[in-house]
Amino acid sequence: MFTWFLAFLGACTLIAASPGPSTMLIIRQSLHSRRAGFLTVLGNETGVFVWGLVAAFGLTALLAASRLAYDVMRIGGAAVLIGFGVQALLAARRGHAQPAEPEGAPAVRSGWRAYRSGLLLNLANPKAAVFAMSFLPQFVPADAPKLPTMVGLAAIWAVYEVGYYGLYVWFVGRLRGLISRANVRKRLEQVSGGVLLLLGIRMAVEG
Repeated sequence: MFTWFLAFLGACTLIAASPGPSTMLIIRQSLHSRRAGFLTVLGNETGVFVWGLVAAFGLTALLAASRLAYDVMRIGGAAVLIGFGVQALLAARRGHAQPAEPEGAPAVRSGWRAYRSGLLLNLANPKAAVFAMSFLPQFVPADAPKLPTMVGLAAIWAVYEVGYYGLYVWFVGRLRGLISRANVRKRLEQVSGGVLLLLGIRMAVEG
């Protein structure tokens, strides 16, 4: 059981370590404040848990089986990614790269907005749904009840990633002195916005 659990956590680590839209959004939000970054993480992991529940009940199989449903969701997800990317690039262009928030100051972005951005980005990604369906069942022991075990694994997956991505938020916070420089902040906004934009375009045109 212990070896099985370590294998599952190892797989979760590899998944989280793979660069993707969620990673870029979390880093970008963390440029504003640790609070915004951490709430974005919570939103993203809520989406992970939701897809885990959907996979546990077998509903993601419908998405995988229906080309139309997948394509509709793919285009919607691409629009979300492109929207976040354009937003970041416009902010950098307008010179909206003011110093990062001091600790304890009123948040530039509401907590709900940060949480919603992470949740929306995850739920709008059809790959996350199909991946949950293919990933979680591999770690259900043969003699274990499938539904409760998959729900439990989905919860562990989400909680583990909260801790993992929380390290990203902490690391960006440690670099506040460097990031607070306007030109550095602007470049980071440009890089994160450009990556999100390219990821959105790739999702829109892929087969």
